[in-house]
Amino acid sequence: MAAWARWCLRHRWAVVLLWVAALFGTVGASVVAGSAYSNVFSLPGTGSSAAYDRMSEAFPDRSGDVDTIVWQVDEGRSVHDPAVRERMSAALADISRMPDVGRVVGPYEPDGATQVSADGRIAYAQVTFIHQVYELDAHNTEKVIDRAEDARTDGLKVELGGQAIAFAQQPPTGLAEVVGFLAAGVILFFAFGSLFAMLLPLLNGVFAVGTGFAGIMLLSHVVDIPDVASLLGSLIGLGVAIDYALFIVTRHRNGLKAGLTPEEAAVRALDTSGRAVLFAGGTVCAALLSLFAVDIGFLNGIAIATTLIVLLSVLAAATLLPAVLGFLGPRTLSRRERRELAATIAAGEAPKPGDEEAGRRAVRWAGWIQRRPRLLGAVAVAVMAALTIPVFSLRLGANDQGNQPTSQTVRQAYDLLADGFGPGFNGPLLMVAELNGEGDRQALDTLVEDVRRTPGVVRAVEMPVPADLSGLAASTRVIEVVPTTSPQAEATDRLIDRLRDHTVPDAAEGTTLKVHIGGDTAVQKDFAAVIGDRLPAFIALIIGLGALLMLVAFRSLLVPLTSAVMNLLAAGASFGLLVMVFQWGWGMDLLGLGKEGPIVSFLPVIMLPLLFGLSMDYQVFLVSRMHEEWVHTRDNSRAVRTGQAATGRVINCAALIMIFVFSSFVLSGDREGMMAGLGLAGAVALDAFLLRMVLVPAVMHLFGSANWWLPKWLDRRLPHLAVDPPDKPVEPVRVPVGADR
Repeated sequence: MAAWARWCLRHRWAVVLLWVAALFGTVGASVVAGSAYSNVFSLPGTGSSAAYDRMSEAFPDRSGDVDTIVWQVDEGRSVHDPAVRERMSAALADISRMPDVGRVVGPYEPDGATQVSADGRIAYAQVTFIHQVYELDAHNTEKVIDRAEDARTDGLKVELGGQAIAFAQQPPTGLAEVVGFLAAGVILFFAFGSLFAMLLPLLNGVFAVGTGFAGIMLLSHVVDIPDVASLLGSLIGLGVAIDYALFIVTRHRNGLKAGLTPEEAAVRALDTSGRAVLFAGGTVCAALLSLFAVDIGFLNGIAIATTLIVLLSVLAAATLLPAVLGFLGPRTLSRRERRELAATIAAGEAPKPGDEEAGRRAVRWAGWIQRRPRLLGAVAVAVMAALTIPVFSLRLGANDQGNQPTSQTVRQAYDLLADGFGPGFNGPLLMVAELNGEGDRQALDTLVEDVRRTPGVVRAVEMPVPADLSGLAASTRVIEVVPTTSPQAEATDRLIDRLRDHTVPDAAEGTTLKVHIGGDTAVQKDFAAVIGDRLPAFIALIIGLGALLMLVAFRSLLVPLTSAVMNLLAAGASFGLLVMVFQWGWGMDLLGLGKEGPIVSFLPVIMLPLLFGLSMDYQVFLVSRMHEEWVHTRDNSRAVRTGQAATGRVINCAALIMIFVFSSFVLSGDREGMMAGLGLAGAVALDAFLLRMVLVPAVMHLFGSANWWLPKWLDRRLPHLAVDPPDKPVEPVRVPVGADR
């Protein structure tokens, strides 16, 4: 790393110009090419996937997303009033001719005669698109929304619900990133007291995330990448890019304060903290790439996109940052710090060695942990255990539109349907039947009657089809089943299981009839089941990978074991917080997050790699400094105390940046983004302030020199991966630094 740093310093102009070209080149290319995000969401082998495949082949114009237009008239009026009927019929006729719309069924035609509430004040129309929600053009969906809203008038309330409507009305992206970026700048300025030192991590974030974001757009033309990957990529990329630069800049400033020349300080910073950055970035990438093990195409694109941004964050920290440090010279120190250093050297005194971060408070805290490791360790474990308890109530599922804030049209449409027809109308099931023999028609009629008598079913109606169908369409029938409970209710999940396991097999026994249960509600249930089945192996994989990397890097058995346990504690507490807020509803009104519901199914497999990667970051920076001291002194108590004191302030500062960046995603307007942001912010706070600054050093004090023990036979067989520099740190050099430079 030292040789690499010197090369970047000598060729600083070339490095900076290459990064500028990369940023503006990729951004320009992405503007010209645009994006081609492909939100491919399939679960091969599940009943809902089989139902969708059959529908898309038999009825292409009915296999897409089904949304609703709901209207309500004032009390004393009816939706059948001539003025209301004329106004809404005209709107529905216009919508049926719009792009991406396959079919519109309203209450004023025979097929939709039942789509009026018992009191006659609420009615709805079903809009069936030709594609699933993630394959639709949002601009075409917005035209549907605009035409429906134009029908509103005094005494006539019109709202729209459904996945496509919600997707098209998502707020514009960028606000969360801007807020997080500004918050990071404020924290960095207070931490460094220098404008240039503050700008360096932000500069690293701009180049890494900007180039990565544009690169994701270009990659979407050749790889299936969902559009949510850009949100998640900026979420993780902005945090790690700033944090990685923060660690290196802090070490560089430490070198300057110790009397090193700017060039020597930059080389030393990259040869110490730079190694830790490379290793930490590698662990984050390994954790993110573990998403491929879940074997769901939707997640593979997210893994590629987020890994790209993390790689660029590491590359920028290892190349662009030392080059810019070469331009700035001593100006990464504040004017006051430069004057004090110049005065110290002018007086013939040696600059104070040691880490800049090791202030008096950090030293006192490290000493306090050393004196009371059992007490403080027990308190930390008790707090983390208490926060982890709610995880045992964790329920994966889908948040339906009843969870959205009441100001949104999708929430108002949801409430109108629930009031007029019951909550199950917001998530009907689709039973797709394949008729293969003479007795199948009779078996299907029997099945429909059995479903109607099934507890938890409001109605079961075979959807009408033209009489002149041929081929696959002629042998396919679709039954709409409306549950009595909402799409996210546990009772709805039990109903789907009952239909699949008992009702359908009993009716089809002795025939060739095949029936698949699909629809959005069934898809989300199947997805939650698949994730739940694969989650234990996935957790074992990413923990095992992290522990293996720590084993190779630090040549110790206890260090990787401690790291694995801490990662599990951090993840457990994070999801415990999510359960308390989003599932139990604690504080949701205060935060304006809508209504409580299950935790979104894909969130664990997205959050866990990020959590473990970020936890490994802090563990690597903390333990690498301890290990560096251990190698030179062979005194465990001093190594743990010095490592904690030396890295405490910078880890806390890095954690604060992450917390503000992640918390800002509450402003994204996306419920999944809100969950991920709050969960990650809570995890980082607990990880940095409680685990890394209390529990880890307490445990390492209790273990003593056993922390660094490794059997000789294993040491000989492991490859060597040096996180610490090969030689002792460069000794301070007394070089005058002008206060006015």
